[in-house]
Amino acid sequence: MKKMMMMSMLLLLNILAKSASSSHCISRTSSKTFERCMTLPTQQASIAWTYRPHNATLEVGFFGSFISPSGWVGWGINPSSPEMTGTRALVAFPDPNSGQLVLLPYILDPTVKFQKSPLLSRPLDLHLLSSSAALYGGRMATIHSGATIEIYATIKLSPNKTKLHFTWNRGLYVQGYSPTIHPTNLNDLASTATIDILSGAAAKSSTHLKPLKISHGLLNAISWGFLLPLGAVTARYLRHFESVGPAWFYIHAGVQITGVFLGTVGFSIGVRLGEMSPGREYGLHRKLGFAAFVLGWLQTVALVFRPKTTHKFRKYWKSYHHFVGYASVVLGVVNCFQGFQVMGESGSYALLGYCLCLATLVGVCVALEVNSWVVFCRKAKEEKIKREGGLVCRSRKTSASCE
Repeated sequence: MKKMMMMSMLLLLNILAKSASSSHCISRTSSKTFERCMTLPTQQASIAWTYRPHNATLEVGFFGSFISPSGWVGWGINPSSPEMTGTRALVAFPDPNSGQLVLLPYILDPTVKFQKSPLLSRPLDLHLLSSSAALYGGRMATIHSGATIEIYATIKLSPNKTKLHFTWNRGLYVQGYSPTIHPTNLNDLASTATIDILSGAAAKSSTHLKPLKISHGLLNAISWGFLLPLGAVTARYLRHFESVGPAWFYIHAGVQITGVFLGTVGFSIGVRLGEMSPGREYGLHRKLGFAAFVLGWLQTVALVFRPKTTHKFRKYWKSYHHFVGYASVVLGVVNCFQGFQVMGESGSYALLGYCLCLATLVGVCVALEVNSWVVFCRKAKEEKIKREGGLVCRSRKTSASCE
């Protein structure tokens, strides 16, 4: 009993030690000492600073890490909002010619977000008094994946402007002296913080968005990711079961309409999330979502214009219905996987559960497809026997004895 209690205590102390070390920020280095420090919410980064109100001077140190030997680490201030676009940044990376660490200033205008042109260094329009960068470990340290970088800056601020928007990030490589785009997972896109440097208080993060994100993901996974494929399966296979009769059509329509309406709610939440998250762009996820939404509603509206089976345009309507329906299903499923990646759930149990549901549906499809082919081959064989039997009867001119 005592041994178990001792082991439990040791385990608890170990957990507490780990949590304490993970939340530790640096206020003193070999060359500088700062009054305040704070652990930043992403990338295991931290920031330290000393603010002198009498002359509105800010001495700041940023501590981050490389993710590639040829990568870059950047930190900056956005004068207007907590987002990447508009940030005045200092970016450190190995010089392409000498391999030595360099620190250059960049202004991240909207062209950077859309990658219309390479990011070129230019002087900042901030009152930057000094800046420098160093690797943790001194002159003997080398740039490698995981290497810690220290970026220092002294900035003259506007009087009484103490609430600042900080942004930071890191990338895999540099082309010439132009840092390339950073990874776009959820943590990397959330690398912003608003801090009052006078009081040391950080603005509350947008945790209120989490329920919306969960609702958005859940509704879209159920609707576009499962119900629409299920509706396509009912239309393809249930119609061949004589016991079901015409009920297959109502089942198919009911499942599809339910999926589209739930998907519309999920889509609307996604649009609202985009409006509430300035500076975050999920280009591919957004485009796939709009495409699936438009196709889903085109498919639903087409039910109103469904011609009768004897109408001459019926075959064209069927072709349109099949093409738009399958395109909507494929785009919806692909975008669900894209959504899991955007939310940083690539290795989560939620993704595993969705994959299991989808795999079960695929397995049912395979079984029904095999059954359909067996039934088709059996009927074709029976028809062939009947035709051959009819030919024999006609050749013998004994039709009265033939069925």
